[in-house]
Amino acid sequence: MSRRPQRRTSSDPGGILVFTPLAAEDRAVRGALRRHDMVRSGMGPERAIAAAEAAAGGTQDGVAVAGFCGSLTGDVRPGDVVVATEVRGPDGEIVPCSSGPLVAALRRRGIDRVHTGPIASAGHLVEGAERAELSETGAIAVDMESWWLAAAAAGRPFAVLRVVVDTPERELRHVATFANGVTAFRALRAAAPALDDWAGALGARTVVLAGPRSFCAGVERAIEIVERALDRFGPPVYVRKQIVHNVHVVRGLEARGAVFVDEIDEIPNGATVVYSAHGVSPQVREQSERRALHVIDATCPLVTKVHSEAKRFARAGYRIVLVGHAGHEEVEGTTGEAPEAIELIERAEDVESLGEDGGRVAYLTQTTLAVDEVAEVVDRLQARFPSLVGPGSDDICYATTNRQDAVKALARDCDLLLVIGSDNSSNSKRLVEVSKRDGCAAELIDDENQIDPRWLAGASTVGVTAGASAPEVLVDRVIASLASLGAVEVVERNIIEERLQFTLPQEVRS
Repeated sequence: MSRRPQRRTSSDPGGILVFTPLAAEDRAVRGALRRHDMVRSGMGPERAIAAAEAAAGGTQDGVAVAGFCGSLTGDVRPGDVVVATEVRGPDGEIVPCSSGPLVAALRRRGIDRVHTGPIASAGHLVEGAERAELSETGAIAVDMESWWLAAAAAGRPFAVLRVVVDTPERELRHVATFANGVTAFRALRAAAPALDDWAGALGARTVVLAGPRSFCAGVERAIEIVERALDRFGPPVYVRKQIVHNVHVVRGLEARGAVFVDEIDEIPNGATVVYSAHGVSPQVREQSERRALHVIDATCPLVTKVHSEAKRFARAGYRIVLVGHAGHEEVEGTTGEAPEAIELIERAEDVESLGEDGGRVAYLTQTTLAVDEVAEVVDRLQARFPSLVGPGSDDICYATTNRQDAVKALARDCDLLLVIGSDNSSNSKRLVEVSKRDGCAAELIDDENQIDPRWLAGASTVGVTAGASAPEVLVDRVIASLASLGAVEVVERNIIEERLQFTLPQEVRS
């Protein structure tokens, strides 16, 4: 794939049209944002309609609305920033908004009280019971202009950035509103420069999807085990450590009644516990037995293979060098199988720190490491210990290898690779490293709200992949977020089909 010409740089943001309904809002935004076309639309739907009609046919890259709003929920407080995922008209009509990169820009600027969700637009001041009714629809804030101003976008990217002035407990006529207004003014002025970052990311681009990506067979099995345990035994079902390393998966299971703990002694005697996909040591199994826990083991079979190899080498009298990351659950579980025999190293440079030993030496690896780096470590080990032996088959799991190969297949054709995965996901971090080694800038993100628009400035071709513990729905959300910045052409590049499946433990089989 040939690269397209680079567009603009982050220091030269594209021009956008910014609507500010009220004079106070205009002063706050204009004082912080001077590079774009500003229109004070006036308050209410009639003035918003007139302003949108007057701006029709504009040539700016995108349209934004910046101003104040009223909160519809108790956790959205005065001075908090609301970024609309969509605006809703009085009759329920919906206009989607660009939100993820704008949220990331706000947080990068140190603005942490940021909420995303639908903003409802009403033709009058909303108070009392009507405010409660709007909240029940899922809207988190209300204003009197955004839905009508959206018409000015006419297919161009559209964003709404509002700051809360009043809440259900303290409505607009409340005596505290003046103080809240001062807080909101300052917050709006601080938030407005994020629109510069958003503007710099606007434009058409190609999105290249790496395949395979997202869940592997071991992750799918582990999640299904917890889901079936909840269905069969009812909540709470305890899970030692995160079932897989992804915050969205963990939150989803928590909502269903799973309780995640760090140690076995946090679990009541006799309760049901699921071991995570990363495996556990024999010591953990002994603790579970002493507490009479009902154990369901979700350890990935490929991790179980490494445990078996550790026990086999230890019984045969080998000194075992384990290549992996200190503190990772998988490494802790494997080390626990033969603690006297195992020495942990992380990098090729660590080989030199290993003491001389005339005995037999074997190596094992964590399953989620970068293939190229492990090869370098093994080469160093082989040079240091010529009689070195290894596992019967590669310890790095098929999914880790496939996802790294998929990244290599597209990295040189992309300006940027977005890797979807949580910060504690080893295999996701390795995808970032692989991309960078192949000369492509790469960033790890949990979801679309972490896409910094500065990364996208000048990036006409963006690769997207997901670590083995990240759900595919996050890929869809990232694509939608990129599409909200301009037209996207999505290209799928799949290097291999994965068909492997693992059987479930007897305890949760149908």
